[in-house]
Amino acid sequence: MDDDIAKELLRAERLRTERLLSELDDSVNADRVAADQPGDMFDSAEPLTTQEADDSVQAQLLSRLAAIDRAETRLEAGTYGYSVRSGQPIPDDRLEADPTAELTVEEARQSN
Repeated sequence: MDDDIAKELLRAERLRTERLLSELDDSVNADRVAADQPGDMFDSAEPLTTQEADDSVQAQLLSRLAAIDRAETRLEAGTYGYSVRSGQPIPDDRLEADPTAELTVEEARQSN
């Protein structure tokens, strides 16, 4: 894959992921403000369940940012587009679908 295309794909993925993280933070803050407001009683377990879900989504988004960082590092090192396990080329269509792909499809299937 052309480096310029890879950079653009990774830039777009970073922007999307950072936007999702920001929206999650805004939502969490709004939920906390609402929970602190006087008014009707609510299910005390609901905020805990919501917080656990938010924490899980946040962890996934942070993991995605780390994957983007690793992909950008591989791009700078000249190893982007090759499996980190075997060194085999990762097809462009896979990288277009997931610009952070570190393994070939076959290797990813073996890992699951």
